[in-house]
Amino acid sequence: MKTQRILNISKFIFVLGLLVTFSSLAYAAETYKLDPAHTSIVFRVKHLGVTYVYGRINGPTGSFVFDESSPSKCAIEIQAETKNVDTAVEKRDTDLKSPDFFNAGEHPYVSFKSKSVKNLSEKTYEVSGDLTLLGKTLPVTTEVHATGSGKDPWGGFRMGFETSFSIKRSDFGMDFMMGGVSDEVNLTVSVEGIRQ
Repeated sequence: MKTQRILNISKFIFVLGLLVTFSSLAYAAETYKLDPAHTSIVFRVKHLGVTYVYGRINGPTGSFVFDESSPSKCAIEIQAETKNVDTAVEKRDTDLKSPDFFNAGEHPYVSFKSKSVKNLSEKTYEVSGDLTLLGKTLPVTTEVHATGSGKDPWGGFRMGFETSFSIKRSDFGMDFMMGGVSDEVNLTVSVEGIRQ
């Protein structure tokens, strides 16, 4: 009986150890590469104080690290080429790429790199980091929401997140046409990453 009890306890400890191991593997930090075709940077500005005009910066690239059990290990880096600004109006896009606005010739990228991630609630995180535009880097803190995860048809695994926040373009030195185009710029960033 004593031997049987020892065997049962040993089995229990073994199974418990396996569960802990598998659990830690399931929630370990994992790296995801952004899918540019399904990652969006959308901006909104007000024109003449009358209506909103929308645009995007196509083809963002980057990666993120996700660890559900330890959000402090999470991180994201994303960048986009300013030459890819797109408002569906060719003349306006040319103006936006000029030195008056994005100055794509001298500052080819806009980028964000996180410095800290905190869990706020289930599937909601506070992300703080550095946003660089026109060569100037300023801190930004935003609320990020997990939008979904799962296997794709090609055998990969994907995760998505989205955030919306506002900046003042004049803070970065973009102060042309302040009367015609609002200083406040609303940004929505939606990312889809493929696990590596």
